[in-house]
Amino acid sequence: MSLLSVKNLSISIADKEVCDALNLSFEAGQVWGVLGCNGVGKTTLLHALCYLRTEYKGDIFIKNENISQLKRKDIAKQIGIQLQHSEDPFPSTVLDTVLTGRHPYISNWQWENEGDLEKAKAALDVVELTELTERAVNNLSGGERQRVTLATLIAQNPEIFLLDEPNSHLDLHYQIKLLEYFTSYAKTHNHLLIMSLHDINLAARFCSHVLMLTGEGGEISGPVDQVLTAENLTLTFKHPINELTDSDKKIYIPA
Repeated sequence: MSLLSVKNLSISIADKEVCDALNLSFEAGQVWGVLGCNGVGKTTLLHALCYLRTEYKGDIFIKNENISQLKRKDIAKQIGIQLQHSEDPFPSTVLDTVLTGRHPYISNWQWENEGDLEKAKAALDVVELTELTERAVNNLSGGERQRVTLATLIAQNPEIFLLDEPNSHLDLHYQIKLLEYFTSYAKTHNHLLIMSLHDINLAARFCSHVLMLTGEGGEISGPVDQVLTAENLTLTFKHPINELTDSDKKIYIPA
């Protein structure tokens, strides 16, 4: 089942084309990696997919509903996004921050209930921050703050996860642990995961599909085993990429 689809989607930033008449269907249970050079528009595309960016041509559908016709709260019940940068203008504890992931399900002037609290605590357990529930978020390290952001998304529990460079600030243990969690969750619950990544080998390891933004509106997309090739990666990253085989795994390194 298609959870998210785009039809003739064209996005530009100033005079730079991110995509041109893009047509894609993102199915339940799939894990998509978005790859491309810095500045090619990966973040802009993710923002458009959850309607944070409204300046585009074409259509974006959540299931069969045009996203432009939905209320923000209804979008937030179905799509959750992890942004590259988190800002904390007001004092807040780790637990209170993660609880904001439950706000799409709470009526105006209503407080979080015990069920919301349990979901937030369970999310903190996934990212291994249970011991920091009362710590102020502005006193966290960069990696800890990133894990709070991901816990907030876990507590939100949308059908569609959008992750924008989820490995930023994370050490190796949490990079692998949290990618394993999100990819496994998407597959076993028939949800959808779309994430921008800088590491080609993480895309090869965790993704079922990739969308490569090649610049000037160009793109290459499809199943990993069909389109993640040295030739396509060389075109995407503007640098020669070599493909190595280790047992049944493919590894990509710059030439």
